Amino acid sequence: MSLSITQFTGSNFSYQHLPFERFLDDAADLGREHLELWGVAPQLHVPELSDAEARAVRRAAETRGLSVRCLTPEQVMYPVNVASPVPWLREGSVALFRRAAELCAELGAGLLLLTPGRGFEDEPVEAAWRRSADAIGEIAGYAATLGVTCVLEALQRVESNLVNDAAGLARMIGEIGAPNLGAVLDTVAMATAGDTVDGYFDALGDRVRHVHLVDGRPAGHLAWGDGELPLAEYLEALDRRGYAGCLTFELFGPGTYAFDPRPAVERCLSAVRPLL
Repeated sequence: MSLSITQFTGSNFSYQHLPFERFLDDAADLGREHLELWGVAPQLHVPELSDAEARAVRRAAETRGLSVRCLTPEQVMYPVNVASPVPWLREGSVALFRRAAELCAELGAGLLLLTPGRGFEDEPVEAAWRRSADAIGEIAGYAATLGVTCVLEALQRVESNLVNDAAGLARMIGEIGAPNLGAVLDTVAMATAGDTVDGYFDALGDRVRHVHLVDGRPAGHLAWGDGELPLAEYLEALDRRGYAGCLTFELFGPGTYAFDPRPAVERCLSAVRPLL
């Protein structure tokens, strides 16, 4: 298998109740080389993070042999929604992602992760779809001026009423038409939608540029072994399709993960290593 353990990032998902330095120390100690950073308060709240603070994060990572590959601002639990029909919310959300693109440049992160937002449940879907596509196009255009690539992730239906599967993701990315806009394959969103790894690559090809590799039942964003998804099948398919990007364990499962996140990360790494 050509997939390598070095492709698996360290990430601060589930570390939100611990000092950020604890996460960096754990990532380095667990042999990670690359990071996906969750932009969440109090650690990396995008509206409050200055350029100087972002550069300090980059230096703190580099002193531990780590580099930042992806910045993922919190955008589901926070009041962030690029498809909102409320003008101030939509405009503020676009501004937040423009700022996040600037922070990517300071962090040395080549990827900025976006999600499609959602419209009101009782309005025509196409109206919200248009707002989302316009906003993502604007963000991607600005990110391109900074040398940053954006990656768009499909969400579960409870999170978005716009892009929930590979076909919708391919349609949205195709309509926007930005050369620096790729796709995220999230195994939980994929499983809940009834999609497959091959289906994602059939629809999106080399636009799949980032992977969230998490267990579920099928939902849950669980550590591997806490759910029922077929890890070996996923890795085999990613390898067969020539995937060469990073993979992240995006852990949002039981509350106990956040009490002591390192054991959950260790179990994920232990589950993956024998399959590579």
